[in-house]
Amino acid sequence: MDHAKEKPEILKAELVAESRLFKVESLHLKFSNGEERVYERMRGGGRGAVMVVPMLDDQTLLLVREYAAGTHSYELGFPKGLIDPGEDIFEAGNRELMEEAGFGARELIPLKQVSLAPGYFSSRMDILLARELYPEQREGDEPEPLEVIPWPLHDIDTLLARSDFTESRSISALLLAQKWLKEES
Repeated sequence: MDHAKEKPEILKAELVAESRLFKVESLHLKFSNGEERVYERMRGGGRGAVMVVPMLDDQTLLLVREYAAGTHSYELGFPKGLIDPGEDIFEAGNRELMEEAGFGARELIPLKQVSLAPGYFSSRMDILLARELYPEQREGDEPEPLEVIPWPLHDIDTLLARSDFTESRSISALLLAQKWLKEES
């Protein structure tokens, strides 16, 4: 059910803050009913990002344990990163997989493009399923080696119950991959 609604008119867009990673933009909007509001959003770099759900074999996922500065904790999740200029989602996904997990993939399947808090962020991430893995390590930008953890596909409930598997994009990716794999079998 798609309710096509007229988007608000952007009367003014202004950069109000900027750091090395983020740009905060103020949007003065006029809605179709005449109401005006000022919203703030974090503007992405426009490159997009990828997350890869690697399948070591038909029954085993690969996770990485990585430091998360936002929560000052180590989190389990899937390899992810920004798409570099000139890359498509498949090249970026394979590169991130090699840098973070030490594998390349002969097959990358797009599952879904997701957003994170679209009321505040303009960024999008493509989730890919990686199969037919082969060992290949590339140097990435991580400050320390990432721990790669094989996880049995039949034990998803235990993974979802863990206190260090909380990132919504990783949880979404896991459930999308599980659904895709179930439909393929």
